[in-house]
Amino acid sequence: MEYAENILGTIGNTPLVKINKLTKELPCLVLAKYETFNPGNSVKDRMALKMIEDAEADGRLQPGGTIIEGTSGNTGMGLALAAIVKGYKCIFVLADKQSKEKCDILHAVGAEVVVCPTAVEPDDPRSYYSVSKRLAQETTNSWYVNQYDNPSNAIAHYQSTGPEIWKQTEGKITHFVVGVGTGGTISGVGKYLKEQNPDIKIWGIDTYGSVFKKYHETGIFDEKEIYPYVTEGIGEDILPKNVDFSIIDGFTKVTDKDGAVYTQRLAKEEGMFLGNSAGSAIKGVLQLQEHFTKDDVVVVLFHDHGSRYVGKMFNDEWMREQGYID
Repeated sequence: MEYAENILGTIGNTPLVKINKLTKELPCLVLAKYETFNPGNSVKDRMALKMIEDAEADGRLQPGGTIIEGTSGNTGMGLALAAIVKGYKCIFVLADKQSKEKCDILHAVGAEVVVCPTAVEPDDPRSYYSVSKRLAQETTNSWYVNQYDNPSNAIAHYQSTGPEIWKQTEGKITHFVVGVGTGGTISGVGKYLKEQNPDIKIWGIDTYGSVFKKYHETGIFDEKEIYPYVTEGIGEDILPKNVDFSIIDGFTKVTDKDGAVYTQRLAKEEGMFLGNSAGSAIKGVLQLQEHFTKDDVVVVLFHDHGSRYVGKMFNDEWMREQGYID
């Protein structure tokens, strides 16, 4: 009989799906690495399990312990699924810009959720970075995950996502495009792909209000680049250790409006019900079209599921309030 021992056995081996209508003007083949097929409906399941397994192996996470992490929602979901199977408690800290659905989903899988203000400096005691660290110090038998600087994050993608893409494209991939937040996906996948073929181009999708693009191009961390933005899951106001800028060939920035509009278009024109960062990612691919030729195979990774954005990007009233649609 063919079955997984538990839900964690279903993580990975997600399909590649051709994008047809939105990319019809491009000369190349565009394939989506469709990560919503993971059991927690996002790419973060991969690194969540890897971070827990590595913490168990070296003793940072003890039996019956509490997992504490600042998350935009998806890493929390992956950690929660693994915690249920392995017998841990979870406390997750979210910024208040994250969708209500993300908080509700984390509650549904038994996690405690703490919400913090978005519009504060990273080192402000109210920020979700600071609150996560404080809770870890105050909670007995706890482990602070720190996905931004935890090397197991990028290693997970080096060991699974990258090899899957290489195998699925039979080594024909020429460009990898992905939204950048913690940096684990782009760095892990990018490192693996460039080891197979150094000519493969690795492109990051950034958002306005984030520091990545300017820092990559100039080496300057410009605080004037930082301001609150609506797009969820990509961009940062810090430089996570998991972002290996030496692997990345370039960034393109996508506006909040374009990210939201193209999230709707993926659903309505491709039948791909995906999260906010997918809209930014496919718009980023279109912005990069001058870099593609007819022989290229472009793989764009779609992080998470549309069910987490029903009250926002898939709500026309919310979209009108933001000025994104008429």
